Amino acid sequence: MALISPSRRLRRTPFSDGVEAAGVKGYTVYNRMLLPTVFRSVEEDYHHLKNAVQIWDVSCERQVELRGPDAGKLMQMLTPRDLRGMLPGQCFYVPIVDETGGMLNDPVAVKLSEDRWWISIADSDLLFWVKGIANGWRLDVLVDEPDVSPLAVQGPHADDLMAAVFGDAIRDVRFFRFGMFDFQGREFAIARSGYSRQGGFEIYLEGSDLGMPLWNALMEAGKKWDVHAGCPNLIERIEGGLLSYGNDMTDDNTPHECGLGKFCNTHTAIGCIGRDALLRVAKEGPVQQIRAIAIDGDAVPGCDRAWPILADGVAVGQVTSAAWSPDFNTNVAIGMVRMTHWNEGTKLDVALPEETRTATVHEKFWL
Repeated sequence: MALISPSRRLRRTPFSDGVEAAGVKGYTVYNRMLLPTVFRSVEEDYHHLKNAVQIWDVSCERQVELRGPDAGKLMQMLTPRDLRGMLPGQCFYVPIVDETGGMLNDPVAVKLSEDRWWISIADSDLLFWVKGIANGWRLDVLVDEPDVSPLAVQGPHADDLMAAVFGDAIRDVRFFRFGMFDFQGREFAIARSGYSRQGGFEIYLEGSDLGMPLWNALMEAGKKWDVHAGCPNLIERIEGGLLSYGNDMTDDNTPHECGLGKFCNTHTAIGCIGRDALLRVAKEGPVQQIRAIAIDGDAVPGCDRAWPILADGVAVGQVTSAAWSPDFNTNVAIGMVRMTHWNEGTKLDVALPEETRTATVHEKFWL
C-alpha cells in the first residue's frame, strides 16, 4: 500500500494526536490537511454513528474570513443566495459561483457580526478567488484564513455529550444557528450543524493550543454514551444526499444542476457575480441534475472515478459516489443524470470498472 509522505505542505491539525491515538486507519487530503476517512471500518463506523456519538476532526474545513465595512457586500457578491435577512448568529448554506454560474464551492457562511464573516469551505482554493474579487473591486475588507479549526460532534447522543461539556444551554441552539460558549476561559462559536444526517454540532476552535484539551474533555465526558473518534462516513452521506464538492460537482456544474436551486435567489441577490448567468439557467432549466441512484447486485467497489450511466448503450450521465448500504440493503449512489432519464423509477445501466449493472433512478435520497 502506498503511503503519504509527510511535509509542511500537508498540514496536521490541532486534533491529530487524538486522531492517531484513536486508531485512525485511513486519511484523505482536503484543503492541504489530513482528513480521517475510517477508524474501525467504514461499515462499523456507519452503524456507530447512527446509534451513539462521534467526535470528528474536520479542521480541514478551513475558514475564509471577511472582516471590514464591505464584508457583507463581498459575501453577497460570491453567492446567489439572498443574504439580506441573515442575522449575526446564523449559518447559511451558500453556493459560491463564478461569473458563468459554475460552482466554486458549497460552504457554510457564518455571520459573526455585520462586518465579520467566516466561510467554512469545502475542498478548493476559494481563498484566492475571494481575495481576487476583494482587490479587483477595491473593497474595504480584509480577506484571510484565520487559525480556526472545526471539531464536529455527531450522532443521536450529540446533545447529551455537548451539554456535559458546555452546559445545558447548548441544547437551545437551533439548527444552523450558533452561540458563544466557554471552554477553559475562552469562548468558541458552536453551531448546530455538521456533515451528517444524524444531528450534532460543530465547534469552531479559535487557536490551536486548546485542541487536545477540548478533544480529551469530549472523549472523557462521552464514555457513558460510547463515544468514538469518527469522520464523515461515505455510506451515511450518500444515503442522506450530502454532496461532496470535487466528487459530485465541480465548476462545470451550476447550483441548479446540483439540486441547489432553492438556495439561489437570483432575482433578489443583487450583486452576485454569477447572477446574470444563473438567471438564464433558472429560466431555461437545467438539462441534467443530481439524482439518487440504486445499483443492483452485491456491494460495488470504491468509486474512485466517474462511472458512466447508460440508456441502451448511450451515456446519459455518471455516478460519482457509491457504497453498499446495510440499512437499505442496496448500493446507494449519487449521479448526475440527463433530464430525459431523471424521472423516478427510470431503469438504467451503470458501467462499473469490471461489469455493467442495472440501476434505478430516485428523485429523493434515502435519509
